[in-house]
Amino acid sequence: MTYKTLLAHLDLSQSNAELLRVAADLGERFDARLVGIAACQPMQLAYGDGLASGEVMAACRDELESELRRAEAEFRQALKAYQAPLEWRSTYTTDALPYYVASEARCADLVVTSLATADALDSSRHASVGDLVMRAGRPVLVVPLTAARLPFEKIVIAWKDTREARRAVADALPLLAMASQITIVEIAPDPDLPSALGRVQDVAASLMLHGIKADPLAVVSRGADASRLAGILEEQDADLVVSGAYGHSRLREWAFGGVTHDILKGGRCALLSH
Repeated sequence: MTYKTLLAHLDLSQSNAELLRVAADLGERFDARLVGIAACQPMQLAYGDGLASGEVMAACRDELESELRRAEAEFRQALKAYQAPLEWRSTYTTDALPYYVASEARCADLVVTSLATADALDSSRHASVGDLVMRAGRPVLVVPLTAARLPFEKIVIAWKDTREARRAVADALPLLAMASQITIVEIAPDPDLPSALGRVQDVAASLMLHGIKADPLAVVSRGADASRLAGILEEQDADLVVSGAYGHSRLREWAFGGVTHDILKGGRCALLSH
């Protein structure tokens, strides 16, 4: 149960210091190769009555390629003391950025990314986290904006009886094996509570066979599940939530959308699998 290659996705729209600290910490724990990646695409600029002139487009491309070089410099500077192998990948592409990052995820066991602090609609610099999660085919660890070194000692598994949730638990096994406290929680209507408890007990029993102790918990749904889960995370003092991701990438929807944003604003990481 380990990750041997991490793919750290740097966002050109912001500082990536917190992301790189978390990626380096995880990489050192697993003695993993760490691959940094960044991408940008041409800006869509209007110029007079039509498209921007060739000179303007060339200047914009030069600016973006300069940002890619700065991202590589940030990556290498932050990881200059890193002991395992390092690698850098970047591109200037006309494809949507999540497509490129997701395709490069073939080299990795885990993708590490963060939410954008700048304009999330700037598709020339920013890759939608939702689209990346839906396309990567790898677990995606989303790092909060205030992260430093995260212990990953107290973990909550947000359980729903779905393919995505089962995949998320399997993908998270290396992190779960490091934790000192794990709670598997399902939020269910009152009539379904006994069945929900049976389901999370099944998951706990499966983890125990891997030498991982987890406490099953079924709670009654009251109002928005996002608020209910946020309260449980506070009670458990969790620093990581593991969840399946659900939705339709063509609509840029991803599940646990509101829940995940609430989690990240609270300074917690989220490991999402689709």
